[in-house]
Amino acid sequence: MITFDYIADSAFKPALQHKIWLQQVIRKEGKVPGDISYIFCDDEYMLERNNTFLNHDTYTDIITFDECVGDVVSGSILISLDRVNENAKLFEKTYDNELLRVVVHGTLHLCGYKDKSEEEAQMMRQKENESLALLINSNL
Repeated sequence: MITFDYIADSAFKPALQHKIWLQQVIRKEGKVPGDISYIFCDDEYMLERNNTFLNHDTYTDIITFDECVGDVVSGSILISLDRVNENAKLFEKTYDNELLRVVVHGTLHLCGYKDKSEEEAQMMRQKENESLALLINSNL
């Protein structure tokens, strides 16, 4: 089951259509949707978690906790809405577009995609774009 939880306020609230879309993305990767929790928070909450779990004293837009077993995609995904807002301005995108990109980015991490090397980052961006196109073209 896919759930969306809010620790910070957001005007954008992912809905049933977004859950269906994320399940489609997972299935397209040959995986099975499991339990995934998306937790939308602010910078301070994220910074605390980044320090606690990753020993990083930096702001970030997303942290993905992989709990996958075999082909079943499960985990928790923390998303800083403050970082999403800043990145949307930086990359000259709408807030909603950047939020959906980050949401699917975490999902793709759970599907096995990495983004540490330049080659991995390019593949991740390609998969993000394909996934966003799937949402746009799916008439959900």
